[in-house]
Amino acid sequence: MARSYSKDTSISYVPTDDRDLYPSEDGKPVAASDYHLRLLIWTLQALEAHFEQNPEVYISGDIMMYYREGDPRKSISPDVLVCFGINPKMRLTYKTWEEGKVPDFVMEFSSKSTYDKDLGEKMDVYASLGIQNYFLYDAEGLYLPSPLMGFTLVDGVYVAVSADERGGFLASVLDLDFHLRDGEIAIYDPVADEWLQTLAEKEAARAANAEARAEQETIARENAETRAEQEATRAANAETRAEQEATRAENAEAEVAQLREELARLKAPS
Repeated sequence: MARSYSKDTSISYVPTDDRDLYPSEDGKPVAASDYHLRLLIWTLQALEAHFEQNPEVYISGDIMMYYREGDPRKSISPDVLVCFGINPKMRLTYKTWEEGKVPDFVMEFSSKSTYDKDLGEKMDVYASLGIQNYFLYDAEGLYLPSPLMGFTLVDGVYVAVSADERGGFLASVLDLDFHLRDGEIAIYDPVADEWLQTLAEKEAARAANAEARAEQETIARENAETRAEQEATRAANAETRAEQEATRAENAEAEVAQLREELARLKAPS
């Protein structure tokens, strides 16, 4: 006989695995669209490439972050998070009590379905946790007051970051400026005076530079060969001219000798 359950029926169940109590997924999509996903992946990869030499920087995206031990309802999933001073190992979830700290930087890629929470509930949670920098990006430019927004925590309250003269928003904990270039997110390193690239972009740039150098070397070699050929031609022409001058001199000497002989013959007594 099948057993029926009412809404008041309770099922005794105690999770036997930490992953049961703190699942790694919340059932929500990673990104609102392929476009959002591409920009999100680029941002994560650019930050990873920038901090690749730092052994204690953890960068992740769309990871479940639990911030109260024993209460899995106290969770949030930043699109991007950066945390200094911890091992960059792979994680299923981010538990603040295990890591010993909250992230230093979080970012949300806002969309029609998320922007209200990004500016409300999530912003409040991040501030209450003490996350120093909170940035938001609206790839469609339709939902946030500004397509790119940055906040820094001051006395427990988020204060908007003003754009600098180049239009960048400084993420102080990262020492990086966030920009919009042709409507898409871009990140600038003011110390190195360069735009961040992913490892793939860096490799492509290195390959392009190597190809350009090879082309320049080929052109330089061809120019050197051309100059050598021109020098050889000039030398050959000079040698030809010298031979011609020598021939003319010999002819002139022969002509003079002949004239002298003729003159001597005319002067001789008959």
